[in-house]
Amino acid sequence: MKIDGTVAPGFEAVREAFAANFTEHGEVGAAVCVYRDGRPIVDLWGGLADPETGRAWERDTLQLVYSATKGVTATLAHLLVQRGLLDLDAPVAQYWPEFAAAGKDEIPVRWLLTHQAGLAALDKPVRLVDALAWTPMVEALAAQAPNWPPGTAHGYHGRTFGWLVGEVIRRVTGRTVGQVLAEEIAAPYGVDFFIGLPPAEQYRVSRLVFAPQPDFAEIPEDLIPERLRPVIAALQDPDSLANRAFQITDPADLDFNSPDIHAAEIPASNGIGTARGLARIYAALVGDLDGHRLLTPETLSAATREQVAGTDLVITLENRYATGYMLPTPELPLGGPHSFGHPGRGGSLAFADPTRGLAFAYTPNYIIENAVDLRARNLVDAMESALG
Repeated sequence: MKIDGTVAPGFEAVREAFAANFTEHGEVGAAVCVYRDGRPIVDLWGGLADPETGRAWERDTLQLVYSATKGVTATLAHLLVQRGLLDLDAPVAQYWPEFAAAGKDEIPVRWLLTHQAGLAALDKPVRLVDALAWTPMVEALAAQAPNWPPGTAHGYHGRTFGWLVGEVIRRVTGRTVGQVLAEEIAAPYGVDFFIGLPPAEQYRVSRLVFAPQPDFAEIPEDLIPERLRPVIAALQDPDSLANRAFQITDPADLDFNSPDIHAAEIPASNGIGTARGLARIYAALVGDLDGHRLLTPETLSAATREQVAGTDLVITLENRYATGYMLPTPELPLGGPHSFGHPGRGGSLAFADPTRGLAFAYTPNYIIENAVDLRARNLVDAMESALG
């Protein structure tokens, strides 16, 4: 398998780990990029962007990164906070008056970002075509009663996060999330990343390839690790919050290879870009990038401070959230104890470590779910060994 790109001297182990993902872990096409102190030390890509046509992965191939999008959306919110345009502790209804319905008048903006708002699921799913048009979905969320008493627990707002935070951004700026991203980050920082893909860029997008999923009903319970049994039970229960949180549209399944999905703005899960683009965003969060920085150290410190930790009501595992970013746990070590970022469904990962000026992004098109996936971890471990 041909691997293209560059690594700085001493980081050859990352190239070796990247190549091993293809030979040992079924990688189809992918890219990985690492910045340190504002400079790229790893920028690699390889494999196939589209195995159906044989199209190779190129330097500018774009990849949909699912929930790694959430870290980008959170960054836009913190940029507004830094400019004094958004108060995270003000009620959402101050910016979005319709949100006050169904007893939600006192929910602060912060709880949208920390998954404490209790709006992970909808009582009545929205037609997919309407959800992609934006307004019907945010109207449904404004009318929805919370799934649990807000602020009493946290539960992953897997799909609703983007519409909730995105509507606040739209009310504050008068622009969509995709427009704010393009104008405030992508253009000035040279970032190849989109929420709402322009049709002219569609030709660059890699095709998602899905690994077979196991049938948990056929796995004897004694072979399932005890910590994962609540997860499996929730996934097998159609009425569980874990399932309902991902059934907010009708139909519930989204074809993330569809140009229509790519063109819409789904700020929780349809960000599309290069690993280089994602890494540059995180690099600009933790230090100077080409002489500029996205957030001040003070804003970043507040944004990445732990807000909630413990068992997540939706995914039923232990996790930790800052304000919009995930924080490291034994299940999700990211880049060490001081790191913050966000993974994406099936393998994507982006994070930064402000104490070391590191920014990391990995964007694969081979989607592995409900199984052990070592690809990102192998790359991070190789990076760490090179750093010493």
